[in-house]
Amino acid sequence: MDINKVKANMEVKNHWLSNLACKDSEAIRFEEQREDFRTPFFRDIDRIVYSLSYTRYMDKTQVFSFNDNDNISKRMTHVQMVSKVARTIGRALRLNEDLIEAAALGHDLGHVPFGHVGEKILNDISLEYHQGHFNHNIQSVRTLMTLENNGKGSNITLQVLDAIMCHNGEMELEEYRPCSKSKEKFLEEYKLAYEKQEIISKMVPMTLEGCVVRISDIIAYVGRDIEDAIRMNLISIDEIPKDITNVLGVKNSEIINTIINDLISNSLDHNYLKLSEKVFNALKCLKKFNYEHIYAKANNEDKIKYYEQVFRSVFTNCLNDLKTQNKKGHIYTVFLDYMDESYLKETCDERKVIDYIAGMTDDFIIAEYNSKVAM
Repeated sequence: MDINKVKANMEVKNHWLSNLACKDSEAIRFEEQREDFRTPFFRDIDRIVYSLSYTRYMDKTQVFSFNDNDNISKRMTHVQMVSKVARTIGRALRLNEDLIEAAALGHDLGHVPFGHVGEKILNDISLEYHQGHFNHNIQSVRTLMTLENNGKGSNITLQVLDAIMCHNGEMELEEYRPCSKSKEKFLEEYKLAYEKQEIISKMVPMTLEGCVVRISDIIAYVGRDIEDAIRMNLISIDEIPKDITNVLGVKNSEIINTIINDLISNSLDHNYLKLSEKVFNALKCLKKFNYEHIYAKANNEDKIKYYEQVFRSVFTNCLNDLKTQNKKGHIYTVFLDYMDESYLKETCDERKVIDYIAGMTDDFIIAEYNSKVAM
């Protein structure tokens, strides 16, 4: 094989990228490594897709947990939808699709069982045990920097890690403008997120590609969650206010198409992403509708109490196994026995348990809980 020719074929896309795009030659890794014929961001995609944490997406909640409808979205389908939306926008704007795809597929690796409800519970536990704030976007970065590859990390590029860290799809902006960063600035923000919750809302991606992933997270879930809620008989389509549907459309496909077209029209050849005032306001109203009519009702009080009992029981039992060095405990046999010595030495017991729980699927944490309850 003519390696140089193959590498040139892989790099050919750089010739038609916009001047505003992040080029493959600009990729930064925290550790030097020998590259092969793949471009850096393309290689990141491979490392993310083949990671164990990516595999566990398939049994993690998006919005609705433990339902009998196989057509309801899981975390796996969500990240694929984000990737598709983001790559559509990226190609239209001549941005680096490999960087976009890597960040989109990796952005939720740190999501815990039972979605945002589980995240809130684990955040409360983390604060109680003096481990700082827990945020799934920060845990996604930690997963790739520290936990994957048996506790040695996957050496993902700075640009991809930053896009993942700054992806927060809960906060929509009328304009997304990237802010350049060094390794040091990125690490400063990353560490500060454990200390100050408000830093999450202030994070801005360092690349236009990162901005694309951030807004694509919203575009991918806002309409799909409505369709899922209808399938769960939680709402009807007629409940959505007409001043929203008249602008964005009714079906998920219409909502996605409207927002993407508006974004591209207002962002082409600019160093920022922007929605028109009309579409932006309609999107804000739709998100508000979803929070009030879907997310607030997806889990009743009894379910939330049960989830909290599960999380706290599993956390306490795992921590006790570490303190008593019960090497038969699952935190050893499933997790710690496979981790590199550097992780074991540098990580306190409380953080080890948080990492373990954050990586669990919905079914696994319930099985872990039931195994102790049955004893």
